[in-house]
Amino acid sequence: MTIISEDRSSDSPYIETISYGYTAADGTTIRPAEYNWHLIFTREHGRMHPILTGPLPTAGVVSWTEGAEILWIKFKLGTFMPHLPIRTLLDSEITLPNSASQSFYLNGSSWQFPTYENVDTFVDRLVREELVVRDPVVSAALQDELPDLSARTVRHRFLQSTGLTQTYIRQIERARHARDLLIQGKSILDAVDEAGYFDQPHMTRALKQWIGYTPAQIIRLHRVCHSVQDTTSTLDYHASETEMIV
Repeated sequence: MTIISEDRSSDSPYIETISYGYTAADGTTIRPAEYNWHLIFTREHGRMHPILTGPLPTAGVVSWTEGAEILWIKFKLGTFMPHLPIRTLLDSEITLPNSASQSFYLNGSSWQFPTYENVDTFVDRLVREELVVRDPVVSAALQDELPDLSARTVRHRFLQSTGLTQTYIRQIERARHARDLLIQGKSILDAVDEAGYFDQPHMTRALKQWIGYTPAQIIRLHRVCHSVQDTTSTLDYHASETEMIV
């Protein structure tokens, strides 16, 4: 793999995962659709680049160059920045200006670059300053625990905090579920049935749109992943099978 990384979870209700890694070589891959947004800090040639990356409504291609050190903060669904409409970040990114070698500007204030170890504290500060907030309606609705709100209000709350509709998010989740079933060894027809697709062409179109691969390609790449794991020592191999197929 050309990206070596490690992930950790967080106790923060605002953070999905925290990842840290580096690019060992130039590379390009297909990445899946993503309804979360990220705050990413990339160090290249001694200079830090703070980047806000918005939700990615469809699968696409991502490229990188060798020698970059990267810290990813993946925010939980329903978390957003009130001063920055998330719909303006859909399928795009914003590079935040540096204020000094160790800090950057966000909403007119200077912030120290976080480290892999102190991300939780960094995000806590963002929350205290009300630069990051979370709408509980989003997670409640996705867990079918919807409060007594009108459909119009729920739709507005989803668009405000995620930039996407609840239906669109569920379609991405279903495609991810189908992908996971195929990785677990389910047949294509069984995955169609268990993921709730109408037929195989329906699932194939969905996986191609949101995962970037057809069912047959996912199965083949999963087999390749296992072949690599069987012939590579644990000291030299650090990438997960998920990275290999997404």
